[in-house]
Amino acid sequence: MIHSTTSARIQNIFESSDNLEIILPPLLSLIGEQLQCDRCFIYLRHPSTGMGKVPSCWCRTPDIPKILDANWKPEPASLADEDPMFAAALRAEPSLFIEDVETAKPEVLNRTFERENFGHRALIHSHLRQNGELWGVLQPCVFEHPRHWSVPDRCFITAIEQQILPFAIAYVKAAS
Repeated sequence: MIHSTTSARIQNIFESSDNLEIILPPLLSLIGEQLQCDRCFIYLRHPSTGMGKVPSCWCRTPDIPKILDANWKPEPASLADEDPMFAAALRAEPSLFIEDVETAKPEVLNRTFERENFGHRALIHSHLRQNGELWGVLQPCVFEHPRHWSVPDRCFITAIEQQILPFAIAYVKAAS
């Protein structure tokens, strides 16, 4: 269950600024700590142009590889074909809670793609969408071992998705 102290910390982060770049570092850290993850990053994108970037990444320890790309760039044309999770996000399907990359079905994720690009073992592919449009993906993950995502974990992510979405949309629109 999410402790009221965590809820208050999240609320304080969202109330501290309307600038996503300012709130992302403490927010991603809090998400990572709450979910006991190794890394948490956010990918933001413009739904109509396919331009995206990773403006912030939190890692529990320095040996965890950071996913960070502060420059806007076009998504690879083949991304939805290579990455079933991204294709699901584009189709406005619910967020995905992957307990073990090694045993997930191929229609859910491309194991080789995940190994080559991310290296994690378990992850949440949290879809930030509004009106059927994908504005970003929040991705907490665990390395080294599978991870069961509990009902409270899922509720926590759903709440974060709703809170961060207006900030993500405003950030992407301001960059356009």
